[in-house]
Amino acid sequence: MIRQPPSVTRPACLLSTSTFILAFCLCLPLHTLAFKITEPTAGATLTSGSTVPAGVDLGKDIGIVKVRYYWYGEQDETLVEQDDSTATGSIVAPVAMIGLAEQNPSFGGPLKVPQNSIGPMRLLAVAEISRGRLSARSVFDEVIVNVAPSADLTIIDFETDKPLQLGRAGQSSAFGHVDSLGKVFELPVVGDFTDGVTRRISTPASGTRYTSSNDKVIKVVADGLLQIVGNGKTTITVRNRDKQGSLDIDVNVNDEPNEPPIADAGLNKSVKAGSRVKLSGLNSRDPEGEALYYSWSQVRGSKISLLDANSSDASFLAPAVSEPRIYRFKLRVTDKKGADSLPAFADVKVEP
Repeated sequence: MIRQPPSVTRPACLLSTSTFILAFCLCLPLHTLAFKITEPTAGATLTSGSTVPAGVDLGKDIGIVKVRYYWYGEQDETLVEQDDSTATGSIVAPVAMIGLAEQNPSFGGPLKVPQNSIGPMRLLAVAEISRGRLSARSVFDEVIVNVAPSADLTIIDFETDKPLQLGRAGQSSAFGHVDSLGKVFELPVVGDFTDGVTRRISTPASGTRYTSSNDKVIKVVADGLLQIVGNGKTTITVRNRDKQGSLDIDVNVNDEPNEPPIADAGLNKSVKAGSRVKLSGLNSRDPEGEALYYSWSQVRGSKISLLDANSSDASFLAPAVSEPRIYRFKLRVTDKKGADSLPAFADVKVEP
């Protein structure tokens, strides 16, 4: 008979190192590794004009002295407050709130949702980090929320001439460039609500749908954009929240055939902080082989300095980040006759 050795009870003080570390970690408060917006949460539905709590987790970032909060539409160009009072020619976004360490909660507080907002909105939080005698740097986080007014829509209107005449005598310039076949444009559509606020409802994300009575004159393309495809008359009908509005359009442009160009912003990429990043639109093309005009803009992430934004290749210096962050850029191209492309997008992930 083989005797089994007596069982041995391990003293608590001799618990395995891994068990001890696990037990110790469970007792610690959980923090994210990077600066992060904790309130409001991504995808939350907020009421326009309301006040909501805003908060951040600083994660492993130390030396934060203030946090600035900004509101943007989902595809709005990123424009943040300029500290340089000598800067001219730049439109800046107003700061929605400034969070400081002594506030409760720290670096957070009551945040006003823009009264005139509707649809997807980006909340951008930019944290300023003090580095002593070194130049200050910043980190950011961004969430997309949905904003809906509590008021009812009463009237849909258009902030333009009625009827709208495009290309009269081939010389008029509505919405930017001289009107021509292939031109893509957005109608400035607004809605009056029962709370007395007029809100811009041009994009499908706000619930708007477009139809054209004659798609051989004006064609509805992606993202609520319209395209001139021929001469004649048409009526654009806009529907939103069981309301509708109509706009008569008369198109009289040079009828020389012209296909719109196609924008190509290149592939998404990952880069290291501090590296020089090139955005290439060289694969954009025009069906007739005409030269193209380029326009790059930033539509996600904390504002960075974008060089050569009106050339085929734009560039920027990847900023310092604590954790991987996404920067999104939009490219539109225009041919010599004034026809525009639909927008193309490229994401750049910047890693520490």
